[in-house]
Amino acid sequence: MAVLPAHDSPPAAEAAAGAPASLESAQTETSGPPGLETGGLLTIDLAAIVKNWKTMSNRVVPADCAAVIKADAYGCGIDKVAAALAKAGCATFFVAHLAEARQVRIAVRAVAPDAAIYVLSGFPPGTAPIFAEINARPVISSLAEFVEWDAYRTATHWRGGAALHFDTGMNRLGFALEEAPLFTTRVKMPDHGISLVMSHLACADVPGHPLNARQIEAFRDLRFLFRGTPTSLANSSGIFLGPATHCDMVRPGAALFGVNPTPATANLMEPVVTVTARVAQVRDVPRGGTVGYGATWTAARPSRIAIVSVGYGDGYPRGASDGPRGAKSDAFAFIAGRRCPMVGRVSMDLMAFDVTRLPEGDARRGTHATLIGGGITVDDVAAWSGTIGYEVLTGLGRRYRREWKR
Repeated sequence: MAVLPAHDSPPAAEAAAGAPASLESAQTETSGPPGLETGGLLTIDLAAIVKNWKTMSNRVVPADCAAVIKADAYGCGIDKVAAALAKAGCATFFVAHLAEARQVRIAVRAVAPDAAIYVLSGFPPGTAPIFAEINARPVISSLAEFVEWDAYRTATHWRGGAALHFDTGMNRLGFALEEAPLFTTRVKMPDHGISLVMSHLACADVPGHPLNARQIEAFRDLRFLFRGTPTSLANSSGIFLGPATHCDMVRPGAALFGVNPTPATANLMEPVVTVTARVAQVRDVPRGGTVGYGATWTAARPSRIAIVSVGYGDGYPRGASDGPRGAKSDAFAFIAGRRCPMVGRVSMDLMAFDVTRLPEGDARRGTHATLIGGGITVDDVAAWSGTIGYEVLTGLGRRYRREWKR
């Protein structure tokens, strides 16, 4: 059984969860309900995000390194993350929707007023004035989008840029490769407005997948057609496929937030989030007693079970639960510095851990369980739940007390 230092099961988190604002460090910003009014604490390490971005940036020199911060910066707070990355030198951001672009523009205005902000979901009808207002750049994937964007630029003399997105094998968004010659004359014109040509890798987290080579080759041909225009192909995992994917700019996203971009090898990224949950009750369960909905866990011996105040309503995946017919979950938490297995099903607001092996009194009402952090990664929780780290991060709910450490 792994044993961590006693302070790992977080006295600091316990103190922060109930501390008055006047005692909080100047290096910490908070939001959400007061710690005593909710079940859990979510801590986001902004310095770790910046370090991960710099790791990626240094790896791809001389290419530029953007930051993909869609979905509220993967659940980590888009305004805080954008400001921290802009201060560190990031000059290009990718988001999913215009509302996110507006948030980023406001967040970086003081330190990076000319930052480029690309909107991946494209150019919805009638949105041209909004793009102009916030100086955002659409990622254009169809002729209809291009025509509307171009007509607005011509009519208003707005000089905003746009990216052209080509589909090299994802079959999601993007122009067909056969449409590329339609734009080769355009990019030779003065003020053509096309600031980036991009595509997206479908299988970059599986380095040996044959689709990677096909997409890299197809994009190499596009780069030749659009020589002189900046290009971008690599996402987080794509960066590790080598220089052929780096082009002029890379676009890491989940790796910035601690998700492993190379699942088959050790994670080079710093962990970013910590989630702790308050113990609501410790109860004795007799041998043969069951725990939780569906009675999926049965005590093989007299047991002590800690009930903690976080559940799937807070974004902890229900898929990590014990399964039917005795299928045992691999999930655990750290309580009082020790590894304690999950038992039973994750419910909306509560989950249960076996603390029988802990000394009497180490787990008690008001102490905290570490659900992510201290050696438990978002990728671990994802593996226990049959999902991916991206979903774990973006699913962390708004019921937590949130702290951003600088």
